[in-house]
Amino acid sequence: MVASAMATRVGGGMVAGIAFRNPVLLAAGTAGFGRELDGLYDLDLLGGLVTKAVSLEPREGNPPPRVAEFPGGMINSVGLANPGLEQVATEELPWLVKRLARARILVNVVGFEESEYLQIVRRLDAVPGLSGYELNLSCPNTAAGGLEFGVDRGAVARILASCRLATERPLFAKLSPCLPDIAEVAAVAIAAGATGLTVVNTLPGFFLRDGQPVLGQGSGGVSGPALLPVGVLAVKRIVDRLGPVPIIGVGGIRSAADARQYLGAGASLVAIGTAALADPRLPVRIAGELEAQGWPS
Repeated sequence: MVASAMATRVGGGMVAGIAFRNPVLLAAGTAGFGRELDGLYDLDLLGGLVTKAVSLEPREGNPPPRVAEFPGGMINSVGLANPGLEQVATEELPWLVKRLARARILVNVVGFEESEYLQIVRRLDAVPGLSGYELNLSCPNTAAGGLEFGVDRGAVARILASCRLATERPLFAKLSPCLPDIAEVAAVAIAAGATGLTVVNTLPGFFLRDGQPVLGQGSGGVSGPALLPVGVLAVKRIVDRLGPVPIIGVGGIRSAADARQYLGAGASLVAIGTAALADPRLPVRIAGELEAQGWPS
């Protein structure tokens, strides 16, 4: 499956066995399950969207404030708030599938024990119309005392292998930029059954204003312009190590030129998050510019 999905072409490019209209997606956590953008613009003008994270049980998330801007971008600690697997499977995703004709749907999956990833993917695989899954491996493994899944190569391999047995749909492993050797973890994920990779997740950060944390939780994830070169470097390191594999490049994209940074480094697709919160129509404009520029030529 991986070998057949090495290139993206506007107007029907294949990545990981999925036909995308163009290489622009909405990043996980920034577009909900699509309802928030309903009527604002036509989502089918994009290549697709990655849904908000889905956990086994409903989550209220972290205490407010959950989001704050700073000069280099944004810091957030939403806490993976979501209505839980059953509501997503029976209400949110069927609604989204009916609304979209061309844009592809990848579902972001989070777990707090290894077995939860398998349970979620197995349940969601019964939902028609989904294109694949993005496994968030930056979550804390509660069974291992809070160690991030992505740091534990054994956990990465086990999660991907179990999910691969549960679905034939593409699996994208989402990795943290803080991994000591992100290319090595990427290699483990691909060998265990990942179809592709999403790089990168947010950077951990802490920010004070008037001597007080800007977030109710204290620390949070840093996104926005400052993340752009970090994400591009992660893509380059993975491609240098593994050669061409399906990669969704995420972090700091605010323009078609930024998107081309990722695509030029070897990413197959790009996902826009923080910038779309400030300007929801930005991803459509970027997609249009890339098409007008004749990407990938």
